[in-house]
Amino acid sequence: MIEPLVDVERDFPIFNRTINGHRLVWLDSAATSQKPEAVVQAVDRFYRESNANVLRSVHTLADEATTAFARAREKVARFIGADQAEEVIFTRGTTESLNLVARSFGDMFVKEGNEIVLSPMEHHSNLIPWQQLARRTGALLKYVDLTEDGRITAEGLQQVIGPQTRVVALSKISNVLGAINPVEIAAEMVHRVGGVLVVDGAQSVPHQPTNVKDLGADFLAFSGHKMCGPTGIGALWGRMEWLEKMEPVIFGGEMISYVDRDTATWAEVPEKFEGGTPNIAGAIGLGAAVDYLEQVGMERISQHSQALGERAFEVLADIPGVSVYGPQRPHGAAVAFNIEGVHPHDVAQVFDAQAVAIRAGHHCAQPLMQWLGVGSTARASVYLYNGDADIDRLREAILETKRFFRR
Repeated sequence: MIEPLVDVERDFPIFNRTINGHRLVWLDSAATSQKPEAVVQAVDRFYRESNANVLRSVHTLADEATTAFARAREKVARFIGADQAEEVIFTRGTTESLNLVARSFGDMFVKEGNEIVLSPMEHHSNLIPWQQLARRTGALLKYVDLTEDGRITAEGLQQVIGPQTRVVALSKISNVLGAINPVEIAAEMVHRVGGVLVVDGAQSVPHQPTNVKDLGADFLAFSGHKMCGPTGIGALWGRMEWLEKMEPVIFGGEMISYVDRDTATWAEVPEKFEGGTPNIAGAIGLGAAVDYLEQVGMERISQHSQALGERAFEVLADIPGVSVYGPQRPHGAAVAFNIEGVHPHDVAQVFDAQAVAIRAGHHCAQPLMQWLGVGSTARASVYLYNGDADIDRLREAILETKRFFRR
């Protein structure tokens, strides 16, 4: 029996809600996770007690805010195994982080004739920035072939990574298929030809112990809101050797060293990439989320997410008329499926009547939908507050949906 890893009602206030007379079952954590009380309180405490801008004034509140902001960066750096906190750039989330890499690193170091390697399973946030970079530079996009069940293999990577490869950009875990991708192998291959590895960690950083050195990444992007943190905050980690060479893409307050009428010079990393007032409360909340996840234990969370994701896959695959996508094992926390003869949006609406929250649509992965041969899917995704009882509710919701549309 798989139980939640935490005291759900105590730690997560939202689970004390009922919807349509039913206990809320949140199976949409791949879109955003729920927030523990510790994170809510950390953000509230900042605004109540220490609200001030950072890196500017010298009064007490500004000193407290700047110290808390710096500590949050240190926590995030430790959480992902970075050598130094300065390698962590606060952004709005994975999307902004990946756009920053494509705009700054890409415009500086990717040239006409270079190749950018992607996979068909990438989220649009790890696809469109590279499409635009290719349009600007004349670089070529190449896609690694997937296996029949939606996996990336070393053999597939070997076929597309070559002497002209400058960037390989892959998700560590697919937000649709739950596939866990061998980015470490991709790192070895692309480094041999002088390229870089960009990892979309939106689905992996919340669910697995992460060490950027073990990944072999040159850049790692992730979002706070998928790992129990606030919305509007995330991070880009990059190797310092690249960050120091890269140009900023947002210009304004606190990212400068010196400005006169005609010229400007930039502040040191990370400030040169963080123009304007940052999301201070968000960063502090993200730091609190890191504390919470570390207290639970990332190894425990990883085992829990995979076990529950694989159980959901098995349960759904056993229901007649239900198609489940992706590899059965290993399988991450997100499980995509379709019910024969029922549109995914109708599925989600019937589920909502039973207070079972899932997502329906193309999941910002339209090329993957084309590869699967479907227009959209339903998707259930689990996290540390879910357990077997929620998978049972998922199964009952599917059976009720089938009964409803038969009627």
